[in-house]
Amino acid sequence: MTKDVLLSIRGLQFNAAAEETNVETVTPAEYYKRNNKHFVVFEESSEGFEETTRNIIKFQEHSLDLTKRGLVNVHMIFDENKKNMANYVTPFGNILVGIDARRVRMKEEDQRISVDVDYALEINYEYMADCKLTVNIMSKGEEFSLQKKCC
Repeated sequence: MTKDVLLSIRGLQFNAAAEETNVETVTPAEYYKRNNKHFVVFEESSEGFEETTRNIIKFQEHSLDLTKRGLVNVHMIFDENKKNMANYVTPFGNILVGIDARRVRMKEEDQRISVDVDYALEINYEYMADCKLTVNIMSKGEEFSLQKKCC
């Protein structure tokens, strides 16, 4: 895997009313691997704000951490079969987020890594949705297929 990568993050939510919400972002990023842990770093802009948010995704088999610093601040931990809480700080106020990760799977190839996370989302101690997060990382120059499935 090269240092310069393309990153696709796809989030899918199913709320209690069976309504589906799908969000996807594709952005350039930097990739590192240290001590058997994978790191992806990228900047995120928010419409209407000049300040950006620096994102660090750290993952290994059965675990993914997302740290955001800047306009938005949070450290969310997705550990398989564990529930974690995080204080999500936004320009509009703070939100207490609960993440009950049911499954975290990683598939690593030469020039591509995929991570799938299935979890239940709580906001301020109330169940909000069942969610699926798919992270695809591919070396720049490789064919980038957003439809590629993981694990």
